[in-house]
Amino acid sequence: MTLRFLGTTSDSGDCPTLYEVEGTDSILVQGDRVTDPERLARLRHVREHETFVTVPRDLLVRFAPRAEPLEMVPFSEIAHLFREFRHTAWRLETRRGYATDRRSPKWARWKAGADIAAEPLDAWRENVAAAVAEGRRFERVRIVDEPLTEGQRFLLASGLGNVAAGEDIRNLPRARAQALGLPDHDFWLFDSRVLARFVFDEDDTTLGVVLSEDPAEIAAACQARDAAWHHAVPTRAYARRVRSDA
Repeated sequence: MTLRFLGTTSDSGDCPTLYEVEGTDSILVQGDRVTDPERLARLRHVREHETFVTVPRDLLVRFAPRAEPLEMVPFSEIAHLFREFRHTAWRLETRRGYATDRRSPKWARWKAGADIAAEPLDAWRENVAAAVAEGRRFERVRIVDEPLTEGQRFLLASGLGNVAAGEDIRNLPRARAQALGLPDHDFWLFDSRVLARFVFDEDDTTLGVVLSEDPAEIAAACQARDAAWHHAVPTRAYARRVRSDA
């Protein structure tokens, strides 16, 4: 059973919390167990294996999904969103590495010592530059470990080229992200309206994305974006910090 963190109203990070049971239409609720005999006696149709918890109403209002989960689709099916969004395309990256990076020719060039940030514009950076010229924004926050993993060092080097093309990329230490209660999954958020959540296998390979316009999921993603953006460090400043610490 794979759980996906949805949100919590706890300041200390313990409970109450909601999780989605991946691949099902079920929600797992973490809260204070009900043990009072009088309250338990008033419950109906109780089966032997069932237990009960209490959570604040606000937890369900803020984070419980209001729509049926959608099926996963290939990432290629959302390619048009990167061209058609109207205001902002915002990304949260949470993993310690990505298989697509490790398999790319750019990875081999970086390993050989090339300055991959200075390479000519590719299709991604060309699209970023065109969008920024129109007043639209590409933004992302990368959650990073300290010290950086190999995959994160590659993304930092490559990201400087994305920044030069107009993308605003910032970095946030994982310990800070956990203290803020940020999600532990990757997603793109388009115009604060459409959410594309990544699904990966154990080897960091992208299996696809799950699209959602569920108001609760969109609100949670916007809250995560605002918290992450406030605390994250711009890529150029973070790169200088990493070099000075080396």
